[in-house]
Amino acid sequence: MLSPESAAVVRATLPAVGGALDEITARFYGTMFSEHPELLDGLFNRGNQATGAQRKALAGSIAAFAQALLADPDARPDALLSRIAHKHAALGVTEDQYTIVHKYLFRAIGDVLGDAVTPEVAAAWDEVYWLMAGALIALEARLYQDAQVDPRHPWRQWKVVERHEETPDVVSFFLRPADGAPASAACAGQYVSVRVRMPDGVHQVRQYSLSNAPGEDLRRITVKRATSAAGAPEGEVSDHLHRTVAAGDELTLSAPFGDVILDDADSPLVLVSAGIGCTPMVGMLEHLAATGATRPVQVLHADRSPADHALREDTRRLADELPDASAQFWYEQDAAGEPGARSGLMDLAGLDLPEDSDVYLCGSVPFMRAARSQLLRAGIPARHIRYEVFGPDLWLAHAEG
Repeated sequence: MLSPESAAVVRATLPAVGGALDEITARFYGTMFSEHPELLDGLFNRGNQATGAQRKALAGSIAAFAQALLADPDARPDALLSRIAHKHAALGVTEDQYTIVHKYLFRAIGDVLGDAVTPEVAAAWDEVYWLMAGALIALEARLYQDAQVDPRHPWRQWKVVERHEETPDVVSFFLRPADGAPASAACAGQYVSVRVRMPDGVHQVRQYSLSNAPGEDLRRITVKRATSAAGAPEGEVSDHLHRTVAAGDELTLSAPFGDVILDDADSPLVLVSAGIGCTPMVGMLEHLAATGATRPVQVLHADRSPADHALREDTRRLADELPDASAQFWYEQDAAGEPGARSGLMDLAGLDLPEDSDVYLCGSVPFMRAARSQLLRAGIPARHIRYEVFGPDLWLAHAEG
């Protein structure tokens, strides 16, 4: 609960703090990494640091949490906190790291805002920070306990038993635990973190959805090679995996995490994706097929062309196996070469989308914004639409509702 005194101060200072959050978080990360370079080794994504995506996500989450507390001092913005907690658990974030973040974040606030940060202002925002941190620490402790993971040792070796080229820039890796022990439990729709040592000796981590049914010890991740943009090393892990990893090699993985998971309801299901966003959808389809699900399923996918559509044959096969499922594809190029495909961008107008459908979205944020708008116009309630973002979640803090 945010105290009334702190709420008044936060409400009065939120415009100033919110307006400076991007500068504050930029200074925060720069100072913290200069004094704790070890945090760049396997915890923070260098590509997201270079583009500013990470600091924008941090700024957005802090502002959203503060606004939620002002609207209701007893509030717990569960969707925001859950999404962050799962991302943190997949990286092995520990409780002591919140103290480090606090130190450098509040130093940055003082540096940027100067004399405006009175003791009362500092105390009020300190209360906001520790309310958010405390909630996340509790959530992450529960996630670690449920996954039977020690956050000090969150990694496990997996052996690549098969490598399969899906498209010119997408490859799947089939993996089994290297120690032969059972795999940790997973849910359809979850992801794992993959930790690799880069040529400069620094570990980097990326998260990839499980693209097969999670019920067995054989796991599949499907990786798209991401090219660097404006000199940012956004694709360094995917490029490393594409270039160097073959059958017989080992990869370092986290336990599965992620809160966008397929439920066991009987309501109609709509899976909407674009590009490599198909990966969690195929994992969900495999789970449905493996469990003999009979619920109605519509698979809607958009891509550049049939040749660029990863896991296309798997998607068609699984839709055919399910008793009440269909698949519809949209391609910007060469749609005529794929039977039944539509040309152009995804257009949901005219589709029969039952209002009680559960909808899962995955793809780029612009695609998901457009698809979500179409779904809302079709009568799907916002609460029935769930989504997954690859990378820092820049959407949740600003666009839920």
